[in-house]
Amino acid sequence: MYLHNQVIQGLREKKRAALARAVTLVESGSEHAPHILEQAYKLKGRSKIVGITGSPGVGKSTLVDSLIGVIRERGHSVGVIAVDPSSPFTGGAILGDRVRLRSRTTDDGVFFRSLASRGYLGGLSRHTGEVITLFEAFGFDYILVETVGTGQSEVDIMRYAHSVLVVMAPGLGDDIQAIKAGILEIGDVFCVNKADRPDADRDVAVLEAMLALNKDWQWKPPVVKTVASQGKGVPELLDKIDEHLEFLKQSNLLEERVSRSYLAALEANLRRETVDLILSKARSDGTLAHALKQLSEGKTYPAALAKQLVKTYLIRRND
Repeated sequence: MYLHNQVIQGLREKKRAALARAVTLVESGSEHAPHILEQAYKLKGRSKIVGITGSPGVGKSTLVDSLIGVIRERGHSVGVIAVDPSSPFTGGAILGDRVRLRSRTTDDGVFFRSLASRGYLGGLSRHTGEVITLFEAFGFDYILVETVGTGQSEVDIMRYAHSVLVVMAPGLGDDIQAIKAGILEIGDVFCVNKADRPDADRDVAVLEAMLALNKDWQWKPPVVKTVASQGKGVPELLDKIDEHLEFLKQSNLLEERVSRSYLAALEANLRRETVDLILSKARSDGTLAHALKQLSEGKTYPAALAKQLVKTYLIRRND
């Protein structure tokens, strides 16, 4: 039996080792990956996909750990995708499997995977959408996707998640950061974590006042205070996430978000296939080396060269 068939059978049987193998094969660009993903799309269910984003230092990982606890207490399974910064030397995820979440590794209802961002913009990994598909095929009730935490570049998570949770913390200037990054337009639920700190109530009031300026909300994002390290406010936070997901269903907006995630995955693959195709051809016929030499000599600039390469290798000329 081919390896990809074994992996797919393992996903059907909900074998954790098969899921781990599938993610590794997809992330490494294995020849088996296309076959696995093709079948995984046919197995996809209706997992609740929640994106979790916010600036470094707000306690996202601790909050994720607390959310896992509440989800499990309510009898649901959960898969966690944590996108970590990449090592500049190995390309691997620097933070790896995160010490905070290692206590969950013996729970069969929880599966955790770190992905390396590998320089990919948007706070995600280039394979995030595909790994989400594998998790859906496995049949998790919830899929939590935690982004790198790079501030203004984290908007890509809204293209894959059904609900986006934006995490902030008192004293980090997040109200100003929110204005700069357009975070208010991204979040479906807002969380002010570390709410036992001074100024937590002030930050909540600022956020709510800013949200109130928009009179056109179909869903007005709630603001929830938590102290994730103590589990305070986390059940209420999950309630609000569930309320948003139910709102999407009742208002027929869920299918729109699912379609958006398909489009994001399609665009990511088109970019990858296009770039790989152009660079492969340009490298094989010597065009790439010549182009790089022109750049180093200041005879052209990257945007002009990119257009020329697209014209040369992708656009068919009329006879």
